Amino acid sequence: MKIAVIDGQGGGIGKHITETLRKRLPENTEIIGLGTNTVAMANIMKAGANEAAAGENAIAFMAKRVDLIVGSVAILVAGSMCGEVSAAMAAAIGESPARKILLPINRCNTEIIGAGREPVPHQIEKLVERIGQILAGDS
Repeated sequence: MKIAVIDGQGGGIGKHITETLRKRLPENTEIIGLGTNTVAMANIMKAGANEAAAGENAIAFMAKRVDLIVGSVAILVAGSMCGEVSAAMAAAIGESPARKILLPINRCNTEIIGAGREPVPHQIEKLVERIGQILAGDS
């Protein structure tokens, strides 16, 4: 399975997701770190991604070539992350045939009703648990 971890700004959430995935998933799980910028990409790579790339073209290209996309809901909102998520990035992610497992982090002026206000580490735990279920065949 190929998993794209997408993040922007400093890449802290993407880094945490990648570290947790590496600890919990089988070694042969391929993690692709995609950053809206090079700082985010580098932090995801340091956390254990197999490969990494940054920018609009990299995200649009890889979104079509992975099985699963993970990150915060902000990756679907053009102009989020201080303007780093372009309309083309958001469209490529949204149109990707990959399953998307997203954290309901309400920092992009988008509120997800029904989503709890748990700390980010707790949300990441649930995200990784769900990915484990998917890998085990529980769709």
